[in-house]
Amino acid sequence: MEVGLSLGRPLFSSVQRGPEGYVPTLSAMRHFLKETDLSPAETAQVFAAAAALKAGRGRAAGTALAHQSWGLMFFKKSTRTRVSFQVGVHELGGLPVMLNADDLQISRGETVADTARVLSRYLHGMVIRCHEHSLLEEFARCGTMPVVNALSDFLHPCQFLTDMFTLAERYAPGRPEQYAASLKGKKVAFLGDTACNMANSFVLGGAALGVEIALAGPAGYEPGAGIRAQLKRDGLAETFTFSTDPAAAVKGADMVYTDVWVSMGMEAEKAERLKLMQPYQVNAKLLSLAKPAAYFMHCLPAHPGEEVSAEVLESKQSIIFDQAENRLHVQKAILAHLAAHRG
Repeated sequence: MEVGLSLGRPLFSSVQRGPEGYVPTLSAMRHFLKETDLSPAETAQVFAAAAALKAGRGRAAGTALAHQSWGLMFFKKSTRTRVSFQVGVHELGGLPVMLNADDLQISRGETVADTARVLSRYLHGMVIRCHEHSLLEEFARCGTMPVVNALSDFLHPCQFLTDMFTLAERYAPGRPEQYAASLKGKKVAFLGDTACNMANSFVLGGAALGVEIALAGPAGYEPGAGIRAQLKRDGLAETFTFSTDPAAAVKGADMVYTDVWVSMGMEAEKAERLKLMQPYQVNAKLLSLAKPAAYFMHCLPAHPGEEVSAEVLESKQSIIFDQAENRLHVQKAILAHLAAHRG
């Protein structure tokens, strides 16, 4: 079994050792399409498991996905997401099967439902990076294997959990069981396009974990009806704030975050977006309004001189490469959790 190092117990207690590796114990199959697909208690378990996996990397072969093959279907270009998931499945003892959507019949009109049903006969789980969030939901509904959202135009939950884990390492050093609790009441300022998938994930995940989310961006780029409706469906209050004043959002923040201003597929809007977003660039002057020990984070790739200055990117407050590394460890913990609940 995967063990929590000195804890000497399985990563997830719902799993027992069987003749073919991990087998679930009377639990329904789970998906991870949005932050709230994990309860706060489960998020705490995932953080503790990720810390154990990180500390123990390279010491022993993983077994959480032993004898399993997981598909990695990508409709968008990727560096961190693709490599971290491919390596992660391998390190958990599974076989990653790379699936470029353009090479599949789904790109020629085969339905999502049929694709999900066919691939469920071959694979034990699916990681999907796509445009429409509805594709993920339909794939999960029609297939018979766990589905992980590796990014959609609506949410980026693996990145959000990684970001929170990366912060918690600093707020509760050496105490992984307290990682989730250490985040409560922390203030995160998110600047720029606050209607994007990453901002949506902070809105939803922040409400679930008790993190204060202060958004700042141009009028017309605030969180939309979709994420507000999702909060309502999940029984969560709208705890975030939105302002067109970047200084107000950053003041007193524990962490300042930004993302690209021109996402894939929005190239036609580039000139307008760059002009509108310029006041929201994270630079040294703006970052100085946060707490003295505040961190800067970015999910990458970054564009120095646009959403963030090169000075901030290379500053001691920047922890962007710790973020990038932690994608591997957190995603491995998510995959192990889902495998443990594959009813």
